[in-house]
Amino acid sequence: MAFESRDLAVRETNIPGFYEIDLVVYGDNRGWFKENYQKEKLEALGLPEFEIVQNNFSYNEQRGATRGLHAEPWEKFISLANGKVFGAWVDLRLGDSFGQTLTLELTPSNAVFVPRGVANGYQTLEDNVTYTYLVNAHWSADAKYAAVNLFDPELNIDWPIGKDQAITSEKDNNNPMIKDITPMEF
Repeated sequence: MAFESRDLAVRETNIPGFYEIDLVVYGDNRGWFKENYQKEKLEALGLPEFEIVQNNFSYNEQRGATRGLHAEPWEKFISLANGKVFGAWVDLRLGDSFGQTLTLELTPSNAVFVPRGVANGYQTLEDNVTYTYLVNAHWSADAKYAAVNLFDPELNIDWPIGKDQAITSEKDNNNPMIKDITPMEF
């Protein structure tokens, strides 16, 4: 697998507190290696301080697996161990950016930092994709969560694989539309 050579970089996006990260991937005839998260280097480039308490993986067997859009009361550092996904995010926080969306493609050579209250979703563009995310708080049944429908036309997310062919869960299909969401407050 070939990767373009680039420098480690951190860029803020149109969603306040949301960052896109270019990772350095070293490849050769055996495969590749990357330093996925290095606190000191990333914070020096502008990423917020992030105290990791848990590392989660989501394995997706088939192209078209579509998950989300879920917002939790913690930050996430999201990257891929392998494969390619179309990522989508929606700001569900109270404020001027409520409803703001962002989409981009994730591969092993980039990552994103998602602030609390921003809903996260993705769709696999290849078979056998491993999606991983670091979080700074543990799951709790008492925590405030929010979700919005993946295919809400008001969000105008142009999923590469349409609703009729996407592999989704019944729970995600029943998430409310953005007009029915109460913005999250922290």
